[in-house]
Amino acid sequence: MDARFHYYGNTVAAKFAKYINSAGKVVSDSSLPAATQELVKIRASQINGCAYCTDMHTKDAAHAGETSVRLNLVAAWRETTVFTDAERAALELTEQGTRIADAAGGVSDEVWANAAKHYDEDQLAALVSLIALINAYNRMNVIIQQPAGDYQPGQWG
Repeated sequence: MDARFHYYGNTVAAKFAKYINSAGKVVSDSSLPAATQELVKIRASQINGCAYCTDMHTKDAAHAGETSVRLNLVAAWRETTVFTDAERAALELTEQGTRIADAAGGVSDEVWANAAKHYDEDQLAALVSLIALINAYNRMNVIIQQPAGDYQPGQWG
């Protein structure tokens, strides 16, 4: 399988990616726990069917020390005991934030209140920003049919 075009080889696309990568740095430098950030990226990527991002973020998380048990259970997080209450709140917010079109009301007040119990305002801002950002990356990769499997941790810097 080949991508429809080389995203970083196109002037417009590469410029766009540069700017959203800069936005991602704001999130990665925030106080939102790094493990939570990876779980959010993995879960949104699973929902969106983005093989490239799922490959990248599971490998990055494993490289950072995440356990295979937790990585293997992200898609079924509700039925597990391996995630903290805070991580569970972030995963639920991720699901509702990713599936906006599937829910007439968007993110429910209950899900937001649960996340707000575990994260301060800066962390919530980072979490919302991260959900929006990974959804953008997922859509880019799904649209161009970016193949997965070859990513190496740290290859993008």
